[in-house]
Amino acid sequence: MCRSIKTLRPPALPEEATEDDIRAAALQFVRKVSGFHAPAAHNREVFEHAVDAIAEATAELLSGLEVRGRTAHRAS
Repeated sequence: MCRSIKTLRPPALPEEATEDDIRAAALQFVRKVSGFHAPAAHNREVFEHAVDAIAEATAELLSGLEVRGRTAHRAS
């Protein structure tokens, strides 16, 4: 588990997660999984695609979660 990725839903994060919060978490995840802090030029496209895909999936997850009996909607 990447310890620098923080929980992005209430109540751990009192306000809604921003796009920057979500992208930072996605970037940390891709860095951890790939083992690269920054990709080489020949891996940059696939690295960025992975970050984008994970950020999108994270935003979808957060918008669909029910927190304490209510749906945690996120502004897109």
